[in-house]
Formats: sequence, structure tokens, C-alpha cells
Amino acid sequence: MAPQLDQVTALTANDSDAQETKEWLEALQAVLEKEGPDRAHYLMERLIDLARQSGSDIPFSANTAYVNTIPAHLEQHCPGNLEYEEKLRSWMRWNAMAMVVKANRVDGDLGGHLSSFASLANMLGIGFNHFWKAPSESHGGDLLYIQGHSSPGVYARAFLEGRLSEEQLTHYRREVGGKGLSSYPHPKLMPNFWQFPTVSMGLGPLMAIYQARFLKYLHARSIADTTDRKVWAFCGDGEMDEPESLGAIGMAARERLDNLVIVVNCNLQRLDGPVRGNGKIIQELEADFRGAGWNVVKVIWGPGWDALLKQDKEGILQKVMMETLDGEYQNYKAKDGAYVRANFFGKHPKLLEMVANMTDDDIWRLTRGGHDPHKIYAAFKVAQEHKGQPTVLLVKTIKGFGMGKHGEARNTAHNTKKLTDEAVREMRDRYSIPIPDDKLADIPFYKPADDAPEIKYLHERRAALGGYLPQRRMQADEKLTVPALTAFQNVLDATAEGREVSSTQTFVRILTTLLKDPSIGARIVPILVDESRTFGMEGLFRQVGIFNQQGQLYEPVDKDQVMYYREDKAGQILQEGINEAGGMSSWIAAATSYSTNNRVMIPFYTYYSMFGMQRIGDLVWAAADMRARGFLMGGTAGRTTLNGEGLQHEDGHSHLFAAAVPNCMPYDPTFGHEVAVIIQDGLRRMVEDQEDVFYYITIMNENYPHPGIKPGQEEGILKGLYLLQEGDKSLKQRVQLMGSGTILRESLFAQELLKNDWNIAADVWSAPSLTLVARDGQDAERWNLVNPTKEPRVPYVAQLMKDTTGPIVATTDYMRAFAEQIRAFIPKDRTYRVLGTDGFGRSDTRAALREFFEVNRYYITVAALKSLSEEGKIDVSVVEQAIVKYGLNADKPNPVTQ
Repeated sequence: MAPQLDQVTALTANDSDAQETKEWLEALQAVLEKEGPDRAHYLMERLIDLARQSGSDIPFSANTAYVNTIPAHLEQHCPGNLEYEEKLRSWMRWNAMAMVVKANRVDGDLGGHLSSFASLANMLGIGFNHFWKAPSESHGGDLLYIQGHSSPGVYARAFLEGRLSEEQLTHYRREVGGKGLSSYPHPKLMPNFWQFPTVSMGLGPLMAIYQARFLKYLHARSIADTTDRKVWAFCGDGEMDEPESLGAIGMAARERLDNLVIVVNCNLQRLDGPVRGNGKIIQELEADFRGAGWNVVKVIWGPGWDALLKQDKEGILQKVMMETLDGEYQNYKAKDGAYVRANFFGKHPKLLEMVANMTDDDIWRLTRGGHDPHKIYAAFKVAQEHKGQPTVLLVKTIKGFGMGKHGEARNTAHNTKKLTDEAVREMRDRYSIPIPDDKLADIPFYKPADDAPEIKYLHERRAALGGYLPQRRMQADEKLTVPALTAFQNVLDATAEGREVSSTQTFVRILTTLLKDPSIGARIVPILVDESRTFGMEGLFRQVGIFNQQGQLYEPVDKDQVMYYREDKAGQILQEGINEAGGMSSWIAAATSYSTNNRVMIPFYTYYSMFGMQRIGDLVWAAADMRARGFLMGGTAGRTTLNGEGLQHEDGHSHLFAAAVPNCMPYDPTFGHEVAVIIQDGLRRMVEDQEDVFYYITIMNENYPHPGIKPGQEEGILKGLYLLQEGDKSLKQRVQLMGSGTILRESLFAQELLKNDWNIAADVWSAPSLTLVARDGQDAERWNLVNPTKEPRVPYVAQLMKDTTGPIVATTDYMRAFAEQIRAFIPKDRTYRVLGTDGFGRSDTRAALREFFEVNRYYITVAALKSLSEEGKIDVSVVEQAIVKYGLNADKPNPVTQ
């Protein structure tokens, strides 16, 4: 049934030729009725195109009227038992409330949120009951990014399903004892339950987009059949202000991710107040998504409004709906029917006439679309079946729905976590919870008997969809074998005399070897963000191709080159463009594929280290929460290695960020053999042993000779510290020099200066991971604290230093705090001096930068001499002589202040 012609005609204001308008509309209506909307759309586009080509200025609008996208006559009604589903929702609302309120009566600072789930309970119910498939033999399962603040409602459902116990609900947000439930979706804390973390806000929609694209990637490369799988992401309208929320919607449309559905819970409120008090967030988001190329479905009004809209012959109601601000809509739902009559319908006398026969209670029962199961079902069905585009559902709800005057639609709704006994009683009565008055003060959870028809229905619906959700696979079923260390012999051996390479080049050789490996080569996922040529990785373009669902529809400009730019439908590289957040999101999708797809994938995301941890740190933390497994390769690392790019390109702190993530294994290797040992062992741990760790490895673009591996060094490399080059044993005085990255080579040069200029021996220690050395020390320190009567454990670094003599000087291309991590574990009788690159970066030669930051061979030598003088081993005048000899400027300002 097409819309009524007189209703559409009435929407035209100031019509200079009403008869002509009527004729055009009649013609359009005839096309709609006889040939359908596709033909009508084609004709309208031709008309607009003709007008524009004739010079007419016809502005574009990505907005439609402020009404439901799906007209009532086209809705597919929910086939479920709505009586049972309503009861189940009521019990879930009650148990979610009880969980949060009980927790905060024990400890008022535990926090929790009631209003988000209250507003989207219908949506979650429809999805869980009718749409979202669990992993099974015939289906890989749908992937759910649940709106983070709605977790109590998801727990409440799992409780009714028998998946969570009353004891667990009672310990909501009290996890230390091992019985509780996490505040938000946290796979790290609930590894067999939550699929994805969605708080911090904004990360859910971003990660969901790249997750959907990764499913397409797996399918195109014949690794997994993902044909019928969907990614559903729920987020709040306030959350859409996060740049990450909208930052990748263009990519989703460009990649035609019709396996993606984003549901925006438009309850018009964020924590402090309205999302758009002076505007309309649904219209704003519609324009954003439709303009980006998405299929947009608005679910604004419940069924009670359908009859009123049908009566709206002159379009007055639609006009008022459009003109009313979100701040006003919020106010209506915080008041009552009389207020809505006076302030909404009262905006026009004909609207008051329209509702004259309705009571104030009737007006109050005019619901928003997000609280009607049929409207939601119809929208979900369209989203599930739509092809060729991603879909966004903009669903209007009421924040705190069901909480009444104690929170419904009020600015305080988001933070409401405590309810009075009166509020608890009102909620019980509203949802007909069978709990007597004398038990209300305890706020007991409610769960019917297992044979109750509603509970049986709950299980039946999930059985029909393959099992329960959310659920998370902790290990992949498949077993892969990683190559032995000897497979990387070309980087384990010393470089030929006169040949210099960078650690980045050695990494590329390792990656090339892995891509050719018969066991895991197809599972390697190289991820790049428009820096392939910077890292010398452009040879991979031709070797394995760049993934593009359309293939390569053009001839690349460099087709005549050996390393031409090749896109391919089954390409292996994920090239994300200038987009670190997108690269990290793709990495997360691949790094958690063992769980989401039962397919082990091995991602290597290579990027400027400066634009890594600090820029995508929130995503790194989310990856840790998701138990990701893979390699993050921080290229052009260090403060003085990328010499010409300047302040915002030079990294002196990424390892401090990495050190904060417990399941991140950070390494700052210097030589190719170190890179090979670290990557091979990481593959063993993550692929063969399926250990929940991931690696951050910094690599440099500076060329120099590599000494090759010596027998027995592997263990020390992995532990983070080993003796690289022993000093002259015949000399009386001795120092210990530690270093990592390219600055280790400055320690090697300092070794020569100390011997040749000052007759002092220096042992040089390579420190591929000072962070792991520090963690070892902290672990020993903690064990000794809680086991005071047992033999103390000795930190690894203390064991290494036990049989050495002389002060210790540690120098890195990072802030001093990086090497300061291990100070507490150095033997107490030893001097420990740290040099680092604190301060802002600069553009200059590497030599000049290392002199500026005081980490070059001369400063290392002087630091060693100064430490010896402080220990009384040499006269302080020697230090003065060295400063003069090496031309160090004692009056130079501290680089931190420059």
C-alpha cells in the first residue's frame, strides 16, 4: 500500500501550482504501485540529474522525514510468543536492577548502570530470541558487540538460562574473590562469556567494522566460510560523538560490508544530559550514515502513533515531530500524559483535536519504536536480509525505561545505581514480579522453576539458533606447526663483511620466510598503514597481493616495475591507508580469530612506532582484554633513529606504554638474530601453545653489521638480557654496559673507547627487553614478600650481575624511565647509571641527535668513568679529561628543557 496522496501533498509548503504538483505526485504514485520503488527511484534520479545539468542548484539532503523508515503496512511482525517474551524481559529487568542495587547497598562505591539496559531490553530480547546465531557445526556464529553499560541485563538473561548462578549475580563488580561478574564486557576476566570489550566507548563500532571486513577477507582467501555470518554492534547515541565511532563508516560502505549491522540506541541522553538538546541526533546520524553510503533504518515511533500519522492528512503531525527538539522529547517522557498533551500536541490546535478522544493515560502509552517488539523485529529483519551495504538502525528509546520517576528520561538516569524501597516496590508492581512485600527489602533475584513455560521457551529459542550467546571460544580446535628457528638462518648468521642492514630489513626477510611456510604461510596477515615503502615491504605487493574485494579494476601506474602495486580479491595484505586505528582494528580481528572464527591467524601490523602505542593505546588495551595473539612491529623506533622527521615522528616512550600492558611481550632488539629468536618463540607460544600473549617489537631503519647468533644466547634474548661481548680480561678496572635497539651499538663503541683511551674493560650486555627483566624482578620481589621464611628468589638481572664487577651503565633510545625499571633489582652494592632520550624530538643527523640527547658513545664513556670515580676506583680528574677529550659541552642545556 503506497502512502496516501493527499497526505504527501500536504507536506508541500507555499506551493505556487498545487494542481501541477498533484499531477506529478499522481504519476509517481502510479509508478510506485505498478513498477515498484526501484523504478520510481530511477526516474527521480534522472529528473534531478537533468535539472542539475541544466544549471539548477538542487541541494542534496541525506535526511528523510522524522518517521519510521519501514511503513506499518510493510512490517514483518515478530513470530514469537510475545506474552512469554514480555515476562522474560520483565524478569530480566528486575534481576538487572537487583544486581546493581544490591551491590551498592553492600558498598555504595561499586557503581553500575541500570538505564542503558532498561532502554534497549526489547532490542536485546528480539535479537537473542530470533536472530543471533551461536557457533555450531553449520554456522560460525554471529558476533555481538554489546553496548557496554547494558551488561547487567545480559547477565540477567544468562541467569535465567542457568548459565550464571545467583552467587555470581550477588558478586556483581566484586571479582577479586573469583566469584563475581565484571562491570562491563571483559573477555580477559570472563574468557568463556564475553566476545568483545566495548568500553571504552567508540571502540565497539570501530572494531565491529573491521571485524566485518575481516570475515570477508577470510572467506575470499578460502580460510573459513563466513557467508551467513553477521556482526552486530550496539552503541549509544552519545557514544557516536567519539571520533572512532564514525571514523570508519566510509570504509564500511566502500567495502560493501552487508554482513555488518550497527544499532544505535537513541535514548537521546548521555551521562550529563541530552545528546542534542537543541537538535535531533537521529536526523544527524541519518545524514552521516546515509551520506557515507549506508542503508539507514529509523525506528522512531511505536504502533500507537501509526493511527495518528494515518489521520495526519495535512502533514501537521509530521511537521511538529520534525520541529520538536530532542531536549523537548526528553522532557515529555520525564513528565506525564497531560504534559505531553499540552506541550507536544498543544503546538497546533488540529493536533489537540486529533487526540481529543484520548485520555492522558492513552497519550502516555504512545511508545517509542525501540520499545515495541514488532517494530524492532521488522527492522532487524530488514538489516539481516539487506545486501550490498552495511546497515545502521537508529532506534529511539527512553533512557531508564521502566524506572518511573526515579530515573526514567532524567539527566540522572545514567548514574542511577541506588533505589529506595519505594522505587523497588514500584518496579515490582510495574513488571508484576511475584515477590511478597516482606521480602522486598532484600531485593531477591527472581527465577521461575526450570519447567516454567517461559523458561522452556527461552531455551527453545536459543536451541533453534544453535546455542547460547554471548559465548567465547578460548582455544582454536586446529593445531598448526610453526617453523623451527633454523628456518631463519639467513638472519641468524652474521652479515657478510662490508654489508650493513637494518633490523627492519631482517624482519622483512623473516616475514617473507613465514609467508612461504607450508604450514602457516596462508595464516600470516601482513597489515600496513601506507608505510610499506618506508619499511622496505613493497616487494610483498606482488608476492602476496593486497586484499580488495573487487580485485584490481585498473592498470597500476607501476605495472612495469618488479614490485608493482597489486590488488587482488584473494590478496593477503591488509593495506589500511593512513589509518593507525583502522590498522589496529584489523590486527585485533586477526589476532582474535582463533576465538571468533576457530581459525588461527598470525597478524603482523607494522607502523611508525611513534604513531602506535600513544595513538592507538586504547585499542591496544582492548586487544589485551580480548586476549589477542599477534605481532605489533614498531618501525623506525627510538628517539634518534628516524633522524630527519622531527618532534612528532621520534619515539622515546612507546616501550613505557607497552610496559603497562601485562600480556604484552615488549622487545627492543638490535640485531637480526635477536628478531628471529623473538618472533620464532612468539609463534611457538601463540600458535602452537595458544598462549594469550601478544608481542610488541621495535625495529629500526639504521643500517649496520650484525654479528650473528652464538650458541646459548637464545634463552637470554627471550628473558631480555644477555652478555653480548665480553671485555678484555687482562685489564684491572671494569664496567658493565647495557643497551638496546641501535643505541646498543653506541655501548659497543664505548667499549672500545674505554679500553683504548682509559685502559678500562667493559662487558657489553644486550637488553632486548628491559621490561621483561623488570617483570621478572617484580615477580621475585613479590614472592619474597609473601614467603618470608623460604629461600629468597634472586631476580634474573641480579643473577647475571652477581659474578661481574664495576658500575653498570644502561643506555637506550628511550626515556630514562625505561631502563630505570630494573634499578630495584640491581645488586645493592653496585652503581647503576641510566642514560636516555628524555625530551622532545629533533630533526638532525643521528650523530647530532645522540650528542644532543647525551646517549652517544662519548657520554656513555664519561658516565662509566664518572661511576668509577664515585666508587673510588679512579680519580675524578680522569672524568674531566674525558669531557675535554671528547669535546662535551658542560654548559649545554639539559635536553629535557629544550
